[in-house]
Amino acid sequence: QAQLVESGGGLAQPGGSLRLSCAASGRSIRNYVMGWFRQAPGKEREFVGGWRGGSKRYDDAVKGRFTISTDSAKNTVYLQMGDLKPEDTAVYYCASGYGIIWSEFHNERRYDLWGQGTQVTVSS
Repeated sequence: QAQLVESGGGLAQPGGSLRLSCAASGRSIRNYVMGWFRQAPGKEREFVGGWRGGSKRYDDAVKGRFTISTDSAKNTVYLQMGDLKPEDTAVYYCASGYGIIWSEFHNERRYDLWGQGTQVTVSS
């Protein structure tokens, strides 16, 4: 059974950095779009970024601060977060979907597999 497991969340200071990991099992990340989403308290889940081969897409709120990378040998996707702001505080989710076109990377309904989420808190 396919599964995504996130890790790496925690507490960071404003301006700091964190790296989240999403380890996939049961499906190869090379064959799927891998997305990162987040949900802050009292808010709807929102798109952070997506990756598929050479294509990446980021939400404007994180562009230039967050970077998605992958390790195919480990079947793992990473979200490197830099210049963190208090408004980045949220539960971060990794998601996977097949055949999602670049313009639909932000659409959470296109993803069929989700991780359990990892908490990121940015506070001084």
